[in-house]
Amino acid sequence: MSRPSSAGGAAGGLGAGKAGGSKHGGSGGTTASAAAAAAAAAAAAAAAAAAGVSGSVAGSGTVPAAAVALPVAALPGQSPELTALFECPVCFDYVLPPILQCQAGHLVCNQCRQKLSCCPTCRGPLTPSIRNLAMEKVASTLPFPCKYSSAGCLLSLHHSEKPEHEEVCEFRPYTCPCPGASCKWQGSLEEVMPHLMHAHKSITTLQGEDIVFLATDINLPGAVDWVMMQSCFGHHFMLVLEKQEKYEGHQQFFAIVLLIGTRKQAENFAYRLELNGNRRRLTWEATPRSIHDGVAAAIMNSDCLVFDTSIAHLFADNGNLGINVTISMC
Repeated sequence: MSRPSSAGGAAGGLGAGKAGGSKHGGSGGTTASAAAAAAAAAAAAAAAAAAGVSGSVAGSGTVPAAAVALPVAALPGQSPELTALFECPVCFDYVLPPILQCQAGHLVCNQCRQKLSCCPTCRGPLTPSIRNLAMEKVASTLPFPCKYSSAGCLLSLHHSEKPEHEEVCEFRPYTCPCPGASCKWQGSLEEVMPHLMHAHKSITTLQGEDIVFLATDINLPGAVDWVMMQSCFGHHFMLVLEKQEKYEGHQQFFAIVLLIGTRKQAENFAYRLELNGNRRRLTWEATPRSIHDGVAAAIMNSDCLVFDTSIAHLFADNGNLGINVTISMC
């Protein structure tokens, strides 16, 4: 019999069908004089006039710079050349506002800058912080490709929209959906199930749209996870039951169903979780979440079946809790 694991580790729950049981960065190119290069390219393509502005130096006055107004419509065919000037030499992502430069004018993105003690291009000091207002104005006129463009995303967005989109981009790599932080695997959607079968062999998979998820030893102390897979309608679903203290001194159970698929695919299904016994019934119905969204956000918002230990004991049998799980198509 498989046993649940404590301290956030995932374990396979014991599953049973209705009629019976089964056990469960390197450094890169240079951006020297990037502001001047961007201004020159813009002037050649759009004959735009440069207006004088100032780049601020933290704690040390101002440094003269040039601001350029570059309407995207006025620069046909120029966007790739201009966006290339914003490439970070460390992570090769884009340097986006607020844009800071070293004393020689080289750019590095803000995330990489926090980890560096000197400029990756010229090895000069990164302090004091010099704001490059000219490049910021150029950036605000350009569409930047999604960071997951190499994985297939075709969107290009204003720099202010990029972070929000990339947080939910369907081409973002998938992480291991198993609860807990021990598995650091990442990969494509097609690789998720092979990963689970190879690295998490203890997880049981049951076939059919109507099964029973049996969580054993629910009285174990501390944080405990129970996990099982359900296969139906040509898709795989992950059933997760977590016991944790969301509020200090108050242990609760959280049960949810995740689809091994995209958010759009998840919208085609509904699931029902039901605790049934001793002439009592507790039911939760919802749309499954994509594994892209994970379990943590659902638990934080209580967007799942939630019950405390006293409720669990009403439905448990000798420390084991059976949850009826039904998957249906919308």
